[in-house]
Amino acid sequence: MKTVKLLPTGKEFRLNNIFCIGKNYADHAKEMGGDVPKEPVIFLKPTSAVITNGEPIIIPSMSSNVHHEIELTVLLGKGGKNIPLSSAMDHVAGYGVGLDMTMRDRQSDAKKAGNPWTVAKGFDTSAPLSPFISASSIIDPHTLDITLTVNGEIRQQSNTQHMIFRIEVLISYLSSIFTLEEGDIIYTGTPEGVAQVGVGDQLTATIPGVGTIQHTIQ
Repeated sequence: MKTVKLLPTGKEFRLNNIFCIGKNYADHAKEMGGDVPKEPVIFLKPTSAVITNGEPIIIPSMSSNVHHEIELTVLLGKGGKNIPLSSAMDHVAGYGVGLDMTMRDRQSDAKKAGNPWTVAKGFDTSAPLSPFISASSIIDPHTLDITLTVNGEIRQQSNTQHMIFRIEVLISYLSSIFTLEEGDIIYTGTPEGVAQVGVGDQLTATIPGVGTIQHTIQ
């Protein structure tokens, strides 16, 4: 059983469902050659994909084109069904930093065939995840700078204000489809600048006030 930690209390939550949001920044949607979505694009990652700060990211042998995607992550402290927008943020326990590692070649093949993205998005080590900082420590999660460097060079740099669908919208929308539970994680989408990584690359993902994670590609 995997757990995630909420700081500064140190409380541990059993890691539950991992909901991921695609194309939640307009410039990223455009760089991927797609339209800006009119409703959230949802996919899932298995809990087995999660690794913690410092663990290596392993490029699967089936792929020759793995991309980095930095994201603000959300830990739910309580679940619910059909959660209204007005109370959605009350379900947030904390915020973290995540990487949605993606086999882009496998995802492209899946898109062309009309198949799910599970293989491209859910492979082992594809979900690096930081500890979570208490929601009460973050004044506004929609004004956070978000930066990813590879070997010290900035690759992705944006701000969560550019999300198409805000966190309360995501929680309310997800709860209209799924019964949300304590320990669920939401990857809220990545900004523009995604690019290929290679063996030996050093990735540093930072959201000031929330956390930093560092990983080496193997």
